[in-house]
Amino acid sequence: MKTSNIVPKLRFPEFKSHEIEFKNGNDLFEIWNERVQKNISNLPVLAISQQFGAIPREKIDYNVIVSNESLKNYKKVQIGDFIISLRSFQGGIEYSAYNGICSPAYIILRSKVQLCNFYYKFYFKTENYIKELTRNLEGIRDGKMISYGQFSEVKLPYPTQQEQQKIADCLASLDELLDLEEKKLSALQKYKKGLLQKLFPQGESRVPEWRFPEFQNRGEWEEKLLNDCCKTYSGGTPSTSNKEFYIGEIPFIRSAEINKSITELFISENGLKNSSAKLVKKGDILIALYGANSGDIAISKINGAINQAILCVSHLTSNKFIYYCLLQLMPNVVTRCIQGGQGNLSGEIIKFIKLLFPPLQEQQKIANFLSSVDELIEKQEQKIKQYKQHKKGLLQGLFPNINGVGDVN
Repeated sequence: MKTSNIVPKLRFPEFKSHEIEFKNGNDLFEIWNERVQKNISNLPVLAISQQFGAIPREKIDYNVIVSNESLKNYKKVQIGDFIISLRSFQGGIEYSAYNGICSPAYIILRSKVQLCNFYYKFYFKTENYIKELTRNLEGIRDGKMISYGQFSEVKLPYPTQQEQQKIADCLASLDELLDLEEKKLSALQKYKKGLLQKLFPQGESRVPEWRFPEFQNRGEWEEKLLNDCCKTYSGGTPSTSNKEFYIGEIPFIRSAEINKSITELFISENGLKNSSAKLVKKGDILIALYGANSGDIAISKINGAINQAILCVSHLTSNKFIYYCLLQLMPNVVTRCIQGGQGNLSGEIIKFIKLLFPPLQEQQKIANFLSSVDELIEKQEQKIKQYKQHKKGLLQGLFPNINGVGDVN
């Protein structure tokens, strides 16, 4: 198939008459194997991450210790280099924004012709490129990286440098916007965490540090066991050997889905009746008991059924207040009851958590205030999701598809 007539679906007007060349990977990039040998103290050791790219280890949670003697065999990395990672078959060809050194196990690629590195930073993450890179490979799995020879076999688009730069600038500006919006989200989440600590009593205190003016002189909050003031129950799982149980309209909520409005599985009325699965209502409090998300807590967004890995907590009048109360207590419960923060909770542990209650009007005021903060957080999350969808569309549209799917002159 000729590649000279393949063009992207989206193109800046000034480049529409320009033909795009396609070159093999080794026409544009070469292996770079410069070893450190000396002056290693001035160079950070880089971790190669699909989330962060090539990044100094101290900037992320990376606790691998390497001796100075071993570091002498490490490879030098320059800003603009690419590193083929162990997960390269899943899109792990990572861009380095840092000068540093990396393990000799990695393959470093450096441009051998004039090009815009940022253009290829984005291109190497497109679905079409990853599919083409892995299409004819056999036996590639975790722990085995794509070789330079395999990388070289794949055709890469090579438009003019002006077009490369324009596309890179467009996508980089969107990344900057995404970064800004994610920082706003982080600030909102931090703000909420601080409010939870201030609006609820801490330690042995029976009054919070912050209190709305109209409740300043209302005295101490009243202590109650969760079991004494709330209805609690967990569910069960219909037999997976009976397929009819999973052909129905009842959303089946599992522990990783307690905060979702859509579930992966649905069960039938017979599945519900012939199992220990229990119904929950929208607005009930759901707590994950088992696995890596033990202690996660959410207000159910849907009516559905729960399995044995979830505890439902409901109160006649104060569900939201109790949710926020538990939200700020749960990290301590998990730390105290589960070794290392991993493992399982139990319904009995949750039932005997001590809660502090102010007057009902104060409960409602606190819950409404924190709900308004949650609404801001949810709007910010949706905004970020939309930007990410927009970026995904641009990544699909701004680069030519070597598979031939797209516009052809």
